[in-house]
Amino acid sequence: MTDAHPAQADPTPDELRAAFFALHADLPRQGPGSDETTRRMLDLAGPLPEHPRVLDIGCGPGRSALLLAAEAGARVTAIDVHQPFLDPLTAAAAERGLGDRIAAENRSMDDLPWPDGSFDVLWAEGSAYLIGFERALRSWRRLLTPGGVLVVTECEWTTSAPSPEARAFWDAAYPLRTRQENTALAHQAGYRVQAARLQPDSDWWPEYYAPLEARAEAADASVPGMAEAVAGARAEIALRRDHGGEYGYTAFVLRPEDAPPATGG
Repeated sequence: MTDAHPAQADPTPDELRAAFFALHADLPRQGPGSDETTRRMLDLAGPLPEHPRVLDIGCGPGRSALLLAAEAGARVTAIDVHQPFLDPLTAAAAERGLGDRIAAENRSMDDLPWPDGSFDVLWAEGSAYLIGFERALRSWRRLLTPGGVLVVTECEWTTSAPSPEARAFWDAAYPLRTRQENTALAHQAGYRVQAARLQPDSDWWPEYYAPLEARAEAADASVPGMAEAVAGARAEIALRRDHGGEYGYTAFVLRPEDAPPATGG
């Protein structure tokens, strides 16, 4: 009689979610970005009120919220559904003397209870995909003050002929559009495009993929769901290395069509 090892049960959805967040815990960023890109987006947004009211939607660890509060004098409401992102953000704000400028709330971007016209700036770096770009544009617009601005990043094709490998990956994960298609969606949702800039390839690496790759190498594959989380991260990183010229995040600066044009910036 031979020894038999019981087959490992497939991880549950809760285990997969827990493994994903464990793999990503305490990374500098939860998506492509850099402080330099955040500053560039802020510059492209043009002149803002002295202490703009900002809603940072899907704030993650809060790098953008901290920069906006420190460098734009913003009063930021930062929302995310993952409390382990919000607690360190609150602590970092206090340590930097920004505790009175940043309020971190555990709230879904599907649940935005503020009255119409509550914010001068809506900020969403790498998060709109969670509900879809088109839906985000339409559902968030009411929150802007007259003359307010939506700054949002969206992953899109940068080629008219993506490779089969890139197409298959993104069709399964989050179907991408072209710049022209996303611009058309913005117009249909009642915005004019003040600026659209492709984020540099460097935004994907030092603070996102490089530490994520190191974390994947050190991960304990015996933890339920971790093997799947690691495999997903490695597939995503490999795709970027092999096909990164075919897609990228674009920062859109959008103003409602009925808002006065911004000057400067």
